Amino acid sequence: MKKWPYVLLGIILLVGIVGSILVYRRPDTAIVEVVQDGQMLYRFDLSQEEDGIMEVEYEGRINKIEIRDHQIHMLEANCPDQTCVNMGWLDSSAPIVCLPNHLVIRFAESSSELDAAG
Repeated sequence: MKKWPYVLLGIILLVGIVGSILVYRRPDTAIVEVVQDGQMLYRFDLSQEEDGIMEVEYEGRINKIEIRDHQIHMLEANCPDQTCVNMGWLDSSAPIVCLPNHLVIRFAESSSELDAAG
């Protein structure tokens, strides 16, 4: 029986696992941006941010964003689908998005300059 098909399959599987880990790993930067309608509301270093809750308003609706143990997530949202709340903690390059309230929480592309607006 030839072993090369099994070896090839094992290599493909290993490359797929390593690739998945690299794609979904947390970025090296801990700089987080909170953006609404293309305007940056907050930009901060999550590794240095203290625990707390911030509120962002959009057309009378409120999103509550929680920072705890140097992690960030959408705690509550006044939107019908609650997708942003169910996304959990921001832990990869995929942002947390609340489409009805035009709000995005994401890791920054680069850590050039820090500031907190708002």
